[in-house]
Amino acid sequence: MEKVLVTSALLYINGLPHLGHMIGCLLPSDVYARFMRLTGHNVLYIVGTDEHGTTSEVGALKAGMDVQSYCDMFHQKHREVYQNFNLSFDYFGRTSSEQNKEITYRIFNDLDKNGFIEEREIKQIYSVDDNMFLADRYITGTCPYCGYEKARGDQCENCTKVLEPTDLINPKSAVSGSSNLEVRTSKHLFLNLPKIEPELRQWLKSKEAFWPDIAYSIALKWLKEGLKPRCITRDLKWGFPVPKQGFEDKVFYVWFDAPIGYIGITKQWADEKPNERDWKDWWFEDKDVYYVQFMGKDNVPYHSITFPATLLGTKEGFKQVDYLKGSSYLTYEGGKFSKSENRGVFATDATKEFEADYWRYFLMSNMPESSDSCFTFDLFASVVNKDLNGVLGNFVSRVLKMTASKLGPTVPTTGEQTSFEQELLSNLKTHIDLYFKYMTALEFRKALNELRAVWVEGNNYITVTEPWTVVKENPQRAGAILNTCINLIRVFALLTFPVMPHTSEKMLALFNLNINPNADLKDFDLQKEMAYFKGSEPFEIGEALFERISPERIAELKTKYGS
Repeated sequence: MEKVLVTSALLYINGLPHLGHMIGCLLPSDVYARFMRLTGHNVLYIVGTDEHGTTSEVGALKAGMDVQSYCDMFHQKHREVYQNFNLSFDYFGRTSSEQNKEITYRIFNDLDKNGFIEEREIKQIYSVDDNMFLADRYITGTCPYCGYEKARGDQCENCTKVLEPTDLINPKSAVSGSSNLEVRTSKHLFLNLPKIEPELRQWLKSKEAFWPDIAYSIALKWLKEGLKPRCITRDLKWGFPVPKQGFEDKVFYVWFDAPIGYIGITKQWADEKPNERDWKDWWFEDKDVYYVQFMGKDNVPYHSITFPATLLGTKEGFKQVDYLKGSSYLTYEGGKFSKSENRGVFATDATKEFEADYWRYFLMSNMPESSDSCFTFDLFASVVNKDLNGVLGNFVSRVLKMTASKLGPTVPTTGEQTSFEQELLSNLKTHIDLYFKYMTALEFRKALNELRAVWVEGNNYITVTEPWTVVKENPQRAGAILNTCINLIRVFALLTFPVMPHTSEKMLALFNLNINPNADLKDFDLQKEMAYFKGSEPFEIGEALFERISPERIAELKTKYGS
């Protein structure tokens, strides 16, 4: 694994992400990208905004803006949110770019040439009161399969069943709430998924032993239910015009050009330095590229079936995903996040309340990997107070204050290893090996458990060796113990960097050190790392790494964000 391509699901442009969006795709993709860089891999991490479709048209209409200006504004807002959460993307692009248009046309023309595009007349929902055709997701009603009353016309969030708008019971416009809807006939283009299915089925079978169950089971469910041709055009104005005679008044469906955006954004990145970069190095079958996608489970069908089939149908050999990291949902205090109902923490507010690392650690340690997980302020405060403040922060503060007061503001000299140090190294190695294993395998909750266990080993060590007592009779031995503890702080910082980069940098800054984000965990040797500080290096005590969250603050936050 030399080159690692990482893409996070491209969030819709209109509206900003809440904590569920952050943990569903953005944070885990960043943590993985940081870890892979830190272990010496060449990483390309792509993030962007999904900008086409009725979503943007309606949002711009309500805001009294033209669509392009509306998308420009929200693209910048998304960028700011992601930067505040310290996402380390290599390029932040957009699906409306000229590069994505070029590649979308290329892929469509290949599919058409290869006989995978067909014309059909279809019935679409037209809102008389809104004077417009409604995109599938702007029609809501009752799911005919599970009875969920807020299903969208493209998919039911509850049972993940992909729908057509005409499948819904009691449909109404999500734009105005009007039920004055008509079914009108229009000619459109379809991707013939059944024709690609044999090759797709064979490709998907090769992922059975590697993909997480949540992703593979959803893809398999689609295949078992039988694939149908999928409409890839819409009667809208905002989008890429269809380059085919007789369809010039149509645009491509957002779910056709949005996943292609991963490739288009890569080309945006490459075009900025054309003499140094080539997008094709990442997107055509190459044994040295390992491709990982991150998304919530509602996006899995499109990325495990529709997008792979689209690429297979081109016959060009586009790079396909190697590992699809799908996640379940994060709920808020037992319910759904809702901006309109003032329920839940949205990303724009989160970093105003606490530093990003508080959220990053909590969300990653409670990631909804195999089933839904729930955010509550009580749990959030408990994790921050116990893990971050009580285990990691307390150890760093305790060690440096004790060393400065008992022996002075420089690192004490190392000493002979005793059974205490040998046991510490043995325990650390076990946990660190598992941390590397789980991070590489994208099992983040397990990885975070091991990271916390590493911090706990430091606390256990200082408790049993009691340097505050030993220093009275044997200052040299006390110095050796504290030297071990200070070396532990640096090891903690290196291991913590993918999850809490700012905290890691603050820890290293106490010793006037910086992290090398592209190599500091490559060929990691615990014995060597624990002997980094030999003695006499200056340090600062610094401020507390974390603040304790009081019961009063918890109550205040619950009231502020709805519980």
